[in-house]
Amino acid sequence: MSERFFLYDEKDTTVTRFVSFAGEHSRYDLALMQTDRYYGKSVVLNLQGNTYAIIGRDDLEEPGYIEYAFNMGEEEAAELKEFLYEVI
Repeated sequence: MSERFFLYDEKDTTVTRFVSFAGEHSRYDLALMQTDRYYGKSVVLNLQGNTYAIIGRDDLEEPGYIEYAFNMGEEEAAELKEFLYEVI
């Protein structure tokens, strides 16, 4: 068996916020992780849909990105974006 080659193997301290809220179109169960990695962006996990994305304010302004990353329709994505603008 060959020796494992790591690109990196580091530990980091994160701040994780668990949020659950109901919008007009869906319920959202999220985990938001903030770390010194990813250029100040947050790791957003959709616990219901088993999807995640590394998101900053620039990503929120990218047309169709939230819909694609979290596999949701426009109305659900608009509700999620509205919340994420408040916390990211």
